[in-house]
Formats: sequence, structure tokens, C-alpha cells
Amino acid sequence: MMVKIKIKKNDTVIVTTGNSKGVKGKVIKVYPSKNRAMVEGANMVSKHTKPNAASPQGGIVKQEASIHISNLVLVDPSTGEATKIGRRMDEKTGKIVRYSKNSGEVIK
Repeated sequence: MMVKIKIKKNDTVIVTTGNSKGVKGKVIKVYPSKNRAMVEGANMVSKHTKPNAASPQGGIVKQEASIHISNLVLVDPSTGEATKIGRRMDEKTGKIVRYSKNSGEVIK
């Protein structure tokens, strides 16, 4: 079942559950079909890599893994606190915009 994902690339989010609980970071990539997102500095995993042109030594590399969207909450740009996200029509342009349910301000 596809759900409308209200988190987008370059949003600042807080991780609510799991090993990375409380981590605040920027969304690197969103995977809408899987309902997952990659967050900078959250859900770090160790990946074993073979030597290649980019890393001639090879070895173990730490990198981010994706997190389920339900474990993320958007940070309100104006207050810096976690907030729910709503969608409404913009009066001027007539387009659907995201807004913070706490402050009522439009997000980007």
C-alpha cells in the first residue's frame, strides 16, 4: 500500500526509535516505493569493501543505511522542534504546500 510520504530530500528530521534514536540529520535520499529514507549520520552500518580505484586499501567502511519513514519526524524550521506535517492549498499560487502543524508556517 502506497502512502503519501511527507518527508522530502534535504529536510531536517529526528529519528524517533531504534539504535539512532534522537539523532538529528538531513535526509539524503527518499525511497517512496519502500517507504524508507536515508538520514545523514543515522543508522550507520559497517560495509566490507574490496580494494578498488577509489579505495586501494579496501577494508571496512561505515555508511548510512535506510530507515523506515514511520521512525522519522520532521523538524520545524522556524522553532527547531519536532512537528507533524500537513498539506493545504496555497492561497496565492493554488498549489499544495506542506505546513507545520505546530506553528502553522509553510515549509519551504
